[in-house]
Amino acid sequence: MNSASFCKATLSALALPITLFFCVAQEGHPPHWTYEHPEQWGTLDPAYSSCSSGRTQSPIDVRDAKPADLPALKIEYQGVPLNIIDNGHTIQVNYAPGNLLSVGEKTYALKQFHFHHPSEEHINGRGFPLVAHLVHADSEGRLAVIAVLFETGAANALIDTLWQNIPAEKEKAQGVPSVSVQVRDLLPRERGYFTFNGSLTTPPCSEGVIWYVFRSHATMSQEQVDAFAKIYPGNARPIQLTNGREILESK
Repeated sequence: MNSASFCKATLSALALPITLFFCVAQEGHPPHWTYEHPEQWGTLDPAYSSCSSGRTQSPIDVRDAKPADLPALKIEYQGVPLNIIDNGHTIQVNYAPGNLLSVGEKTYALKQFHFHHPSEEHINGRGFPLVAHLVHADSEGRLAVIAVLFETGAANALIDTLWQNIPAEKEKAQGVPSVSVQVRDLLPRERGYFTFNGSLTTPPCSEGVIWYVFRSHATMSQEQVDAFAKIYPGNARPIQLTNGREILESK
């Protein structure tokens, strides 16, 4: 999950313990990181130490999940005017307020979604061409991320819209008021999921993030995958150790 511009969109609006932690790091201009040597992230700056020392790091290979009576993911997303940025690490869409994810008694607001190629999460050893991460935060700053894994197949109309509107200039968000986007159009119809505790998948790799990985997959065309890969041929952190953490699967 990419953090490069999430803090800019949320720092003024939220009192987020996790978000504030990595926003302060971003504001202090810590060393630049890349995907060329992710194993070195934890040595670049003390603020990145969790990348090396954390015990619940993401992404993981989802294996040996335990079936459990888990609440359904209640999704209340609306269409919003497109606001898109190439932040130097991924293509990200910033989402307007008022779009909610409810899990039992917990409610989170959708802040942004972005993409990784190839997928960061694996399922029973299987990787995928691309994954979308939908980043949410609750009123106390706890983060929850939905992961949507894509396999090649039918083209996705929303992906076409996004790729056609990628800004030419990196690190500069572009609003496109004439274009409305609905993140629901990325989601598979079946909403069963795996869940576990994890972290941000980019520096500072802060932990305490709840992950929801959809069991079913969405599709996109090979041409759509290739178009993203021309910009980011590899922006996925390697799989991290589970270290015995519990992985649950909805029934």
